[in-house]
Amino acid sequence: MLPLNPIVAAGISFPTQLMAALSQPRPRTHVDELIQKARQGDDDAFRSVYEQTSARVYALCLRMMKDETRARDMTQDTYVRAWQHLETYRGESAFTTWLHTIATNACLVALRSRRRRREGDTEIEALEAMPGSNPGDPVDRIALERGIADLPDGARTVLLLDDIHGYRHDEIAQMTSTRLGTSKAHLHPARKLLREALSR
Repeated sequence: MLPLNPIVAAGISFPTQLMAALSQPRPRTHVDELIQKARQGDDDAFRSVYEQTSARVYALCLRMMKDETRARDMTQDTYVRAWQHLETYRGESAFTTWLHTIATNACLVALRSRRRRREGDTEIEALEAMPGSNPGDPVDRIALERGIADLPDGARTVLLLDDIHGYRHDEIAQMTSTRLGTSKAHLHPARKLLREALSR
């Protein structure tokens, strides 16, 4: 069995050694082939999957968390969860899409859990800059957090990924395993509901 922490087992630390390792040319086995081997208990195959995919997962987590330490934690959590639930991957989408969905969900859970203790104003500044908002109007932090928390799950996810983290709709659809139109349909109502909450 693979040790609980596959990232440590791979012998690579974030981010310097990882980036250096991934910058070196190496033979690449198709990820799907490696996944099949990993599902049969091949630990080395899963380590190879990690080496081939972790740079992009880390970049995704860093973009969402805006913090290197938290991004490393979320990347580690992503691969632990992927290993633990590898049997649930059925190949209906690309493995990297499935992996990025795990990473996105892990980051969203972490972001929600620290809503009340945010240290910076990144989220507030981003939401103040939303289309139709008045940059001169101060935004109450508590009202903002309540407004985001009260949004329906799908709308909240799209709002965070689009307006705060800058992802395109096609990227959001891929990360959340939804249709492109679903992402677009969620965004306008989410913005409207949030503005209404802030105007009360």
